[in-house]
Amino acid sequence: MSDTRTLEGHVAIVSGAASGIGRAITQVLTQRGARVVMADIDEEAAHEAAAAIPGARSARLDVRSKGEWQALVSDVLGREGRIDILCANAGVSTMRRVEDLTEEEWDVNFDVNMKGVFLGNQAVLPSMIRRGGGRIVNTASMAGKLGVPLLAHYAASKWAVIGFTKSLAVEVGPYGITVNCVCPGFVRTSMQDRELGWEAELRGLTRDDVRKEYVDRTPLGRLEEPEDVARAVAFLCGSDAAFVTGCALDVTGGADLA
Repeated sequence: MSDTRTLEGHVAIVSGAASGIGRAITQVLTQRGARVVMADIDEEAAHEAAAAIPGARSARLDVRSKGEWQALVSDVLGREGRIDILCANAGVSTMRRVEDLTEEEWDVNFDVNMKGVFLGNQAVLPSMIRRGGGRIVNTASMAGKLGVPLLAHYAASKWAVIGFTKSLAVEVGPYGITVNCVCPGFVRTSMQDRELGWEAELRGLTRDDVRKEYVDRTPLGRLEEPEDVARAVAFLCGSDAAFVTGCALDVTGGADLA
């Protein structure tokens, strides 16, 4: 990963930052000069992660809470005087056939994956509008563009993220704010590890069988790494993407094409 310092002096909030894609986003943004607040519901994990990344600090955040989002934004503005970047990345998944899906699972997926994005975007907008600019990058999924068996509720929440992102981009473009999202594929994270087990059980396969299917579906021939997503996010946060907004950027190694 190159350290080009292209985000020198920028202040970013990354949600769901204690592990996986969020942690990788933090590492790339700080390497490019940004100061990053790593927000996560697991306060201890966020603290440990931030301690290992120069230029980062941690904060507890339940993305489902409007009050916690507002408190975090107020704290960051009080300390830093600005928020240049929001990466609304926190997400959850469960896996089940629709006939067995519970209301609780539906609600949890939408509350974290969509409501959390909405509340975070809403919370940073006033300061970005006042300053006349900002970068928002939401984490969607290739599942937000496809029909995905066993993940209908998750896919629906990610379709919603894409629709919200595109709509907000139109609203706030006149203020110099860009709003984009990334759509990762089969990313090697703890979430994927759990999904491998669920899918194997539901389909009567082994975890290795499912993992091989993921790789076989990816034209570039490997599982995606969190850093693959993070570099795309960093691009959307930087000056090279100044005229890119309302984009749902596929970062899948071509898995969405199969």
